[in-house]
Amino acid sequence: MRHENRPPSPRRSRLTRRGRLALFLGTVLGLGAALLIPLFPGERAPEKPRPLLIPEGWRAAQVYAAIDRELKLPAGSAKAAVASTALPLPAEAKGNPEGYLFPATYPVTSQSTPASLLTYMVETANKSLATKAVADGGKAHGMTPYQTATLASIIEAEAETRGDMGKVARVVHNRLAKSMPLQMDSTINYALNRSTVDTKLSETKIDSPFNTYERQGLPPTPIDSPGLQAMAAAVAPTPGDWLFFVTVKQGDTRFSATYEEHKRHVAEFNRLRAASRAA
Repeated sequence: MRHENRPPSPRRSRLTRRGRLALFLGTVLGLGAALLIPLFPGERAPEKPRPLLIPEGWRAAQVYAAIDRELKLPAGSAKAAVASTALPLPAEAKGNPEGYLFPATYPVTSQSTPASLLTYMVETANKSLATKAVADGGKAHGMTPYQTATLASIIEAEAETRGDMGKVARVVHNRLAKSMPLQMDSTINYALNRSTVDTKLSETKIDSPFNTYERQGLPPTPIDSPGLQAMAAAVAPTPGDWLFFVTVKQGDTRFSATYEEHKRHVAEFNRLRAASRAA
């Protein structure tokens, strides 16, 4: 986040039937753990899946591109598949899977399609949001699962470390409680389809539903794919009265309850950044 008068803050595998039979015979006959099962003539070895890694914080566009690359499909194939796939999204999403392409490592085989992978990701996001801690915590804060995903996406984008996630969540909750605009640069970056630590004053005035400087409340959709830790932080923020934060240097994010304190931290950020540029 930033303020109008400061620069932005930087940032079990499952046994097959044959496998089960092998394990059963090994136990009954006392053959131990190792038992080789020869293939029948003409039978092919099982296909070994390839891993597709989706990191925390990726936007939908990045996930689509990764799927296209892994499946060796023309660019835009995964994105186009969204419209023709009945993804298990909440009604609030209006068919947009942003925030629900859960970050994890997915198995890819010759049978994989964009639709199958996207569905797997959305189902995984739904399961994560339905875990007891996340679901109960969201309800306690009066949030729907979709709102939890949206808030978690901001936390994923703004927190420099996992240890900061709970504090960033608290800043958002405190600002919402005071009807203050969130003023998060991450939402501006999403509106402008970019990733940067530099946000100009003029950019905080753009006409966009993702401009959390001009509009109060959460943005209309998530802005990236949050992980389970960000989801947990969204519904169980660290106790505190903070309203501001700025990453002064790598590994050093300062949280403030007053604007005066925040300005001192910003001044230090500016000094360190100027010195770095001069060097």
